[in-house]
Amino acid sequence: MVNILDIFIAFVKVGSLAFGGAYAAMPLIEQQIVNATGWMSFQEFSDLIAIDELTPGPIIINSATYIGMKLGGVPGSIAATIGCILPACIVSLILINLYRKYKQIPMISEMMNCLKSMSVAMIFSTILKIFIAAVFPQGTSLMNINYFAIIMIALSYFILKKYSVNPIYVMLGCGTISLLMSFIGLA
Repeated sequence: MVNILDIFIAFVKVGSLAFGGAYAAMPLIEQQIVNATGWMSFQEFSDLIAIDELTPGPIIINSATYIGMKLGGVPGSIAATIGCILPACIVSLILINLYRKYKQIPMISEMMNCLKSMSVAMIFSTILKIFIAAVFPQGTSLMNINYFAIIMIALSYFILKKYSVNPIYVMLGCGTISLLMSFIGLA
């Protein structure tokens, strides 16, 4: 069991730097939980993201709560959740007041454009890492390609674009197909 204060501090760091929404924050969570502390493996982290997609609510808060629960039980989940949202609450209140007062200044709009670009890069980084983990589960070698994952990715993309289906249904369908394929030994 991990110290509750350590969990809180790790998520205060994440919450303090989580610009651009939940997907942009995923590399920050990965850095704190997988790389810096070793509290979870990258595989566990990837599984966490998949679970977060299926659960209702903000992904970053779901992640914090789940990780906190895994590491420190109910007190850990409370510490992680509060640590994650506290900086955003404080900074949001300050920034809302400043933005209302100074939004006409050109430097402020340039700063907002810069933050948007940074968020796109962070989201792309998370997508790329998850894609590599799904397609190359035993390392990035052409001999270790998971063709089943490629087919599921392509099929999901096609269904989402062609039929405008709710992504939850596609995810549930992919999970069901993967489960069935593993039962018969094909995945």
